[in-house]
Amino acid sequence: MSGFIEYMQQNSGTVLNLCIEHIQLTVIAIAIAILIGVPLGILITYFKPAKKPIMGMTNIIQAIPSMALLGFMIPLFGIGTKPAIVMVTLYSLLPIIKNTVAGLNNINPDTIEAARGIGLDRVQILYKVQIPLAAPVIMAGVRISAVGAVGLMTLAAFIGAGGLGYLVYAGIRTVNNAQILAGAVPACILALLIDYIFSVLERVVTPKNLQLSVNRSKFAKVMDKVVVAVLCVALIGSFAFSALTKVTSDREITIGSMDFTEQEILNYILKYYIEDNSDIKVNQSLSLGASSIVLDAIKGGDVDLYVDYTGTIYGSVLGKEPNSDVEEVYNTVKDEMKSHYNLNVLKSLGFNNTYTLAVKKETAEKYNLETISDLARVSNKLVFSPTLTFVERKDCLVGLQETYPVNFKDIVPIDGSPRYTALMSGECDVIDAYSTDGLLKKFDLKVLKDDKQFFLPYNAIPVTNDRVKEDFPEVEKLLNELGQYLNEETMVDLNYRVDELKQKPSDVAKDFLQEKGLIK
Repeated sequence: MSGFIEYMQQNSGTVLNLCIEHIQLTVIAIAIAILIGVPLGILITYFKPAKKPIMGMTNIIQAIPSMALLGFMIPLFGIGTKPAIVMVTLYSLLPIIKNTVAGLNNINPDTIEAARGIGLDRVQILYKVQIPLAAPVIMAGVRISAVGAVGLMTLAAFIGAGGLGYLVYAGIRTVNNAQILAGAVPACILALLIDYIFSVLERVVTPKNLQLSVNRSKFAKVMDKVVVAVLCVALIGSFAFSALTKVTSDREITIGSMDFTEQEILNYILKYYIEDNSDIKVNQSLSLGASSIVLDAIKGGDVDLYVDYTGTIYGSVLGKEPNSDVEEVYNTVKDEMKSHYNLNVLKSLGFNNTYTLAVKKETAEKYNLETISDLARVSNKLVFSPTLTFVERKDCLVGLQETYPVNFKDIVPIDGSPRYTALMSGECDVIDAYSTDGLLKKFDLKVLKDDKQFFLPYNAIPVTNDRVKEDFPEVEKLLNELGQYLNEETMVDLNYRVDELKQKPSDVAKDFLQEKGLIK
């Protein structure tokens, strides 16, 4: 708990900004869901044939895993806030539609008949009688959706939309429980706060004759209104502030990154280095997910520059067979990225972050492991926990089994840093890792030598669109100069500072650049 409090004290500004982003995204999604869901509920009530297809579709959407639905949104809306808002909106529809239908259908038919008797038409009956009477039930559905939306919006961090999910995911990635709590606790508080606000609104819209006879003091009633008013003013103010402070310029680019520590550090290094040595303003899209997502982002124009790896593009994007020739891999990647995607591959940043396999030193000593060939001989006794990406790619597990070959006792995929935790707790015996991973140093693991040179070279390469090449030629020159100061040992140390010493990626990047005299 002390670590959590310390983290909140040191990063209060960041947490507050992410909290505001989270609230804004959630409010927009819920507002859209209300504007869509309530009319659909009314339509179903009056036009029965529409009930089956509308409810069927919303139920199907509800059944789709949230990450899968978010993935479907990316090709349609790119990265950032749009797909996150659309995803949460879709998930929020079902409770609103169901409660709208239930509220309207549960109205006493005699009440409707009385309304007709005094001369009201269907539209007047709907707005003057049915909706007011159904409002409490409708608001209950909105309340359920709003609370759920707070949790769902944490996924926005996976596509660069911001919000508290960024802290949660970054904490999981670096095994930093304080950072996880810094995202999770405010999200829980927001959910409770939103639940309270909508409970107040529910009481406000409920006709007095339908309200339960609960003795609430005049002070409590006044405080309800004051709290809601203050929060509404604060929300409007946050949107206004965001709009006023969002300044656009022709001299700006956006740098994207994948969802692991090294990528975030590189993103900040590039940002600070470019901004300090030019008049270019750099925007950031952090932790966008796998290489394929960032590639889609740069192809779609959401990102102008990002750092990828030659092996990833060569094997995963271009579908080439494993090749250990560094120069051939680089030239192939450079040529085909230009011909296939009209993207420019710059010179390597000076380090190779290839795949490797790692075990605890006790395991290495027990089985006398130095190379992957040694591992292959005893693999039937060991449990392997690779990342999901490693399992799926032919230049990873499939090719590894063919080259050595290995035949593990069991393969239990675990994504991200939790596989390190599983290794140290004895739940598995072998994991895949990146050769510059700071967690290798943190846990003092034995890295097995790739004695048959199976793994592709994974040289870090900046990838840019033509906008950067044509309008900002100085960027390429700066990145070529930067590559002189980076190597495998340096990246291990930088990653270690974040993963183990719990330093901010932004601070690590700035300290490195200042130590090398690259920025002031």
